[in-house]
Amino acid sequence: MRRLAGRVAVVTGAASGIGRALALALAERGCALALVDVDAAGLAALDRELAAASAGASREVRVSTHVADVADRARMAALPGEVVAAHGAVHVLVNNAGVATLDLLEEHPLEDFDWLFGINFFGVLHGCAFFLPHLRAQDEAHIVNVSSMFGFVGLPRNAAYCASKAAVRSLSESLQAELAGSNVCVTSVHPGGVKTSIIRSARGRDEGVRAEVQGFFDRRARAPEVAAQRIVRAIERGSWRIRIGAESVLADWAKRIAPVAAQRAIAARFRRAGGAGPAA
Repeated sequence: MRRLAGRVAVVTGAASGIGRALALALAERGCALALVDVDAAGLAALDRELAAASAGASREVRVSTHVADVADRARMAALPGEVVAAHGAVHVLVNNAGVATLDLLEEHPLEDFDWLFGINFFGVLHGCAFFLPHLRAQDEAHIVNVSSMFGFVGLPRNAAYCASKAAVRSLSESLQAELAGSNVCVTSVHPGGVKTSIIRSARGRDEGVRAEVQGFFDRRARAPEVAAQRIVRAIERGSWRIRIGAESVLADWAKRIAPVAAQRAIAARFRRAGGAGPAA
């Protein structure tokens, strides 16, 4: 977009992690904000933080908060009307809300797939479908769909998450083709490790696996503010796709150059770690 100042941005999953960092970054650019999350307390805390920051700035940031489960189709169908009533328009939609699971497929309750896909994929689909008519009405507009580096590769104990993020990538690419040359740009975002609460809140039975993965994220992952700044620049530049982190670039190129060899390497590493089969 040529400018973000004075635009209205909707951010889902705004109460924490990348969503929270994005809200703060977009506010710095002068965006009005419609913040969406199931966490009402988290939204209220962010609203207060934005109000305090706005009080010390030359420009007041208009903020509305909307408690919503992005998996709830009826609730999401009503959301654009609420946002337009509060702000008069919508220019930017960031579909960021996401959850994770940590289980082998053989041990994985299929209900967890329903839960995860409801948020990670259908939440994105709901945002795109219900907000698109309002975005079409603007001089220029932007959709950001947050996928993952796991949208490029399939990892053990992450079948549901990887499948959902690959689906978000494909949905974004289809929308890019459909909307090419229009006033609406679509960006597919593929972060590597980012320090968020997604592992702590993931569904999974093996707390040892959770602790191991969380430890890796604590040591190696980047701050959500880093991802947020990259996403804001992508909106300003009209980028169709961004990869955040060297690990995301590596995963993408490995699957392009040697897709079978890359997947065999992942499988071999998993076997060496002693995780080849279900728990007894």
